[in-house]
Amino acid sequence: MRKISTKVFMLLAAAALLTAPALSPAAGDKKPVIVKKTDKCQVCGMFVAKYKEWTTEIIFQDGSYVAFDGPKDMMKYYFSPGKFNPSRKQADIQALFVTEYYSAALMDARKMFYVLGSDVLGPMGAELIPVETEAKAKEFMKDHKGKKVLRFGEITREDIPE
Repeated sequence: MRKISTKVFMLLAAAALLTAPALSPAAGDKKPVIVKKTDKCQVCGMFVAKYKEWTTEIIFQDGSYVAFDGPKDMMKYYFSPGKFNPSRKQADIQALFVTEYYSAALMDARKMFYVLGSDVLGPMGAELIPVETEAKAKEFMKDHKGKKVLRFGEITREDIPE
């Protein structure tokens, strides 16, 4: 009897593992959205599509998204989503994308290095500059008078330029 229940348990566990990805895609599986001309930054109200080289996105578990005209505004929203949309919480976020400085490609925001305090300005002035590798971030910091390099998880509210 014990062997039968173990086999049944193993079959049920295998079935659960096979169907789980279909029910809840991992953040790494999520792709960036194509920003529409009508999308406005949820923080400052600027039209995002005008600033393609600065576009950032937050995609929620339900498939909806918000777009921003730069990493600075995305981070302001990320730290306080309820301030901009009372029905949103940080736990609702599935994926975050930023436009990497050198490649101009949308990439996973959590994997980037960010240069703070550089002489490169975004649409709203001082900006967090996302760079794919630490070596490139250090090179950017040297070339553009940056103050420091941080990983996504190291950024605090105090690090976000005004």
